Amino acid sequence: ESPKQWEGKVITVDRKENFFRAGRISYDEYAPRFRIIEEEAVGKQVDYYDVLYLHNVGKEYRLNLKTRQCNVTALTRPFRPFGVPPMANFTGEATIGAAGIAGENVVIENFNGQFTDGTKFFGDVTYPDCIPVSNGFFNNDIGFAMNTFFDINIGITDPMVFIPPRECAGK
Repeated sequence: ESPKQWEGKVITVDRKENFFRAGRISYDEYAPRFRIIEEEAVGKQVDYYDVLYLHNVGKEYRLNLKTRQCNVTALTRPFRPFGVPPMANFTGEATIGAAGIAGENVVIENFNGQFTDGTKFFGDVTYPDCIPVSNGFFNNDIGFAMNTFFDINIGITDPMVFIPPRECAGK
């Protein structure tokens, strides 16, 4: 079972939308919610956002860090765990790095499956602790998006990270 709360860094790529994101992530599967402070590139346009996804209340807060403009929208898409979902199928094991050289490799486990809405997924986690390494999602509506995670620390250092930015107050 993957950790339910963690912080780290994430890179997201969606080739269909010509989208790239790199940011710091705080993830809480219990609530469920996550926040990404990100540099986002769509085509050649680059912006900087603080995005809070509160699946537990169905809201997304998106603060443009350049303009300080906040948009609050209904969060209608379902929460997708970044670890191993309960219905996942184990597909294999692999070694990242130099197998057989102590300290120069990480063993990962691969999985895939399909959510009840038809969205297909795959992922990789470390073995034995199931720390997320990467995952991807595909459906006909959104296409394919892939996340890569690194510099993961278990737990949330500041629970206030899940409070909307003050620029979003009252929205």
